[in-house]
Amino acid sequence: MLPLGFASGLPLALTSGTLQAWLTVEGVDLKTIGIFTLVGLPYTLKFLWAPVMDRVVPPWLGRRRGWMVLTQLCVAVGLCLMALTNPKIHPGWMAGYALLVAFLAASLDIVFDAYRTDTLQPHERGLGAAVWVNGYRIALLASGAGALALADLVGWQMTYVAMAAIMIAGVVITLISPDPTRVADAPKSLKEAIGAPLAEFFSRPTALGFLAVIVLYKLGDAFASALQTAFLIGGLGFSSTEVGAVKGVGIFATLIGAFIGGLLMTRSGLLRSLLIFGVLQAVSNLGFVVLSLMGKSQAMLTTAVVIENVTGGMGTAAFVALVMSLCDPRYTATQFALLSSLEALGRVFAGRPSADLVEMVGWTQFFVLTVVVALPGLWAVWRIRRSIEPERKTVAHASVAEPVASPISEQL
Repeated sequence: MLPLGFASGLPLALTSGTLQAWLTVEGVDLKTIGIFTLVGLPYTLKFLWAPVMDRVVPPWLGRRRGWMVLTQLCVAVGLCLMALTNPKIHPGWMAGYALLVAFLAASLDIVFDAYRTDTLQPHERGLGAAVWVNGYRIALLASGAGALALADLVGWQMTYVAMAAIMIAGVVITLISPDPTRVADAPKSLKEAIGAPLAEFFSRPTALGFLAVIVLYKLGDAFASALQTAFLIGGLGFSSTEVGAVKGVGIFATLIGAFIGGLLMTRSGLLRSLLIFGVLQAVSNLGFVVLSLMGKSQAMLTTAVVIENVTGGMGTAAFVALVMSLCDPRYTATQFALLSSLEALGRVFAGRPSADLVEMVGWTQFFVLTVVVALPGLWAVWRIRRSIEPERKTVAHASVAEPVASPISEQL
């Protein structure tokens, strides 16, 4: 899971922050750079073509690993095309190649998510998701800060060629990875691949309850983080360097939190982990309440950020494990893409309401309210607890090596 997570996360910064740095160094004007932010659109729309990756089975390595090899190689080719393009002279071509890489990388995420879901046993999902997330975040560091440092030494073109070589090397990991343990026949038509995943999900008695959990579980975190940088710099007077340094510490705290959460889930199970980690990630927002009352304090800033990121990593591990548990193996790619896109709505739309709340009540009360915003997600988990709990009973009576071949709806 660790190297596959790394391969999944590597292209993201190369089409966003790192690419923006390259454009800036080359003297591309700010308006053009602003247009380049639209390159990331495929990541939010990937559910639109996920059914194709459920329906079509490549002639090699099966439905999941076949797509993994193909998309990894295509991403590498796309990065090489970017490396061969001068963004100052041909910004249009660079934008086209970057959009192509983003589309291919989003497709890579689709099939990687499906493979992880179809391969990990229920009792392995928490730790497997945590390790995957850590690999993904390490890749963001490598293609972000690492790529920027490398570009100073060898130039931008060679940096992108090096990243393409890493993607090709990642194919070896895919080739030696095991076949999925949850095996199901692919949909017989594209129409079935599009309509059946929704029909299957909403045929479950607690479908709406699960949707409520997906939307609400991380909503408190989304509100707390939406204007966090503005709060630290504009509200408390920290410098950009101070904020950047503590956010770097926060990344490592997230890695630790995800790993701790994954380990604890092997003993606690999914339901208890969702509740406990959800409470912790909600309460962690109170650290910013204390910080807003104390004012500019480097020690309190570091403490608040570390606690928030550790608990957030734990909550993410449990949440990803939940999403995996909800996917029918026939339609894993489509259902995972749809559910993860639904969760992302909170992060996308939290900014404006957060700003309105800050103007109305101030920073201290705002962070108190983010704890309140997190409570409906915990309530939603509690309401459907009987639909989550059977999975733990299934694991308790099953052999570790026993594949889980039945649809999740039948398990519930």
